[in-house]
Amino acid sequence: MCAEKKKGKIAPGCRIGHLTVTTDSGERKNSYIVWNCLCDCGNTIKLDKRTLERGTVTDCGCMTKIRPGQRDITGQRFGMLTAQYCTGSKDRSGSYIWHCTCDCGGAVDASLHQLQAGYRKSCSCLSRPPLEDLTGKRFGKLTVTAYAGKQNGMHRWTCVCDCGKETTVGQTLLQMGKTKSCGCARSDVMRANLKLVDGTSVTMLQRSRNGLSRSNTSGFTGVYQNKKSGKWIAEIVFQGKMYYLGCYENKDDAVKARQRGEEMHLDFLDWYYGERQKEENIGNK
Repeated sequence: MCAEKKKGKIAPGCRIGHLTVTTDSGERKNSYIVWNCLCDCGNTIKLDKRTLERGTVTDCGCMTKIRPGQRDITGQRFGMLTAQYCTGSKDRSGSYIWHCTCDCGGAVDASLHQLQAGYRKSCSCLSRPPLEDLTGKRFGKLTVTAYAGKQNGMHRWTCVCDCGKETTVGQTLLQMGKTKSCGCARSDVMRANLKLVDGTSVTMLQRSRNGLSRSNTSGFTGVYQNKKSGKWIAEIVFQGKMYYLGCYENKDDAVKARQRGEEMHLDFLDWYYGERQKEENIGNK
């Protein structure tokens, strides 16, 4: 280091790290002289007097990825993170991205702005529950059999359902009770709510008699107008089959055809609420 540097002056011949000050570039930065500097690698770089005096830049960028005017946070801690080195990349706001190691053993790349503002304090381990051994434990109808790895930051486990099917479920979902089966329990509830008998839903039949579906535009269930011909079509569904009841010029005729077809629905409902329930009551005794 040159004598002038010790006195607070920068002059040709001064050494700062791997840099040697050569000549005044003739440029000024905030009234400070901007010097031409020769790096040991052979490249040249321009640095203002204040930067050289502070010693924050010690090479042209060949040894480190710290740029002139950029803050060096190597070794500094931010929560559970320790900054290791600057990657040289920037985020959308122009802040440099640093590679950091986490106390948990993980690693993450985070921008200087995120680190300084406290937005990033770990590799995400703080926001995720730690891995726990759930092997053999039961959650609803599921029995955990093996660890399935980590996906999207969540630990996942392979489970066998009481119905025999195998499924993979996130650890958090199991522990919070949000997943209790492979989906069969939900299907059982849906079937029970629909009251399926011989492929026919008693619930849907009753609902169609009590009101129209939201998609109906004719004002009558099972009656719609063909957009091309302008004629009115009458249809009815029973035991999983669609029955065509005719095509009519007049909507009233189509409605009458639909009403005649609904007699099969009425007969079925009368049987269900009569004979069917009698059979169920006998079976429950």
